[in-house]
Amino acid sequence: MENVLENLEFFQQIMTLIEEHFGKKCEIVLHDFTADRDRTIVDIRNGEVTGRKIGGCATNLGLEIMNGTVPAEDQFNYITYAPDGRILKSSSIYFHNQQGDPVGSLCLNLDITDSVYFEKCLREYNQFGESKGDAPQEIFTPNVNELLDRLIEQCILKFGKPPKALTKEEKMQFIAELDEKGAFVITKSSDRVYSLLGISRYTFYTYLDAVRKQREGRKSQVSVRTSEG
Repeated sequence: MENVLENLEFFQQIMTLIEEHFGKKCEIVLHDFTADRDRTIVDIRNGEVTGRKIGGCATNLGLEIMNGTVPAEDQFNYITYAPDGRILKSSSIYFHNQQGDPVGSLCLNLDITDSVYFEKCLREYNQFGESKGDAPQEIFTPNVNELLDRLIEQCILKFGKPPKALTKEEKMQFIAELDEKGAFVITKSSDRVYSLLGISRYTFYTYLDAVRKQREGRKSQVSVRTSEG
């Protein structure tokens, strides 16, 4: 296969199956990497999930794959975010020509914002959460970027709503929890988090400085009480 258009009817049949099965909250996107880089989308269903349409461009990951800087490897059930901050569960598979070059992809973006919120409600109702010891104490991943993904996912599940919809206090707590888990020693992690939260770089570091001072203050109080005891 030299390009996805050779099998367009087959791909569209698969896309219709997925669309009918998962409904309006599941966006299905077919990319043709042999087309102009700003017009890779040759078919899309439920494009309102991310606000895209036929003739739209690839994501930053798609561009990196087209440039050859990132390998075109199938990925399943990873977390992404819509432009308005909604939480998406995404999967992508890639198609290659006889030379092994990526010529296209089929991507799913399922809006799980509501189910994440309901999961949080159920955990609170059932009183089953981190306080019960069910949160993983150690995370094994092949690279630090995936580790950051997992740490962010844990925070999102805890708050149960899109990061941009968090209050100022919740955003500070979000940052504090990631900081306590060591997330900000990962290169460019701060850039990703302040973009995710919908705040400026300056605001992010203001919040980070504040939560670190609060944490140090609590440690000092504990130390004083211990010495007095």
